[in-house]
Amino acid sequence: MEAYGPTKTRGETFSYLPPMTPERMRQQIAYVIAQGWNPAVEHTEPEKAGSHFWYLWKLPLFGEQSVDNVLAELEACHRANPGHHVRFIAYDNYTQSQGTAFIVHRAGAR
Repeated sequence: MEAYGPTKTRGETFSYLPPMTPERMRQQIAYVIAQGWNPAVEHTEPEKAGSHFWYLWKLPLFGEQSVDNVLAELEACHRANPGHHVRFIAYDNYTQSQGTAFIVHRAGAR
């Protein structure tokens, strides 16, 4: 019998798929905006990534209609916190919960 080697830490919706391309990320954000959900950006240290509480980057982008503005906020958060994971989340007004969440930048990558 052979033991499995160490596994990569997974987190959020798309972590089991290959890395998301910029175009695919743009499509996901466009979908969120089309649904009327409110996008937001969060970040945290890699060692705290498994925690339920991440730091909110500014307030959620209530009523945002521009994919480019959301991408700019994701990049600004990444530049301000280069050693942190950065994730995109979207709040669904109807169910009053998160509609989606996925990590955009992993610390040490890129």
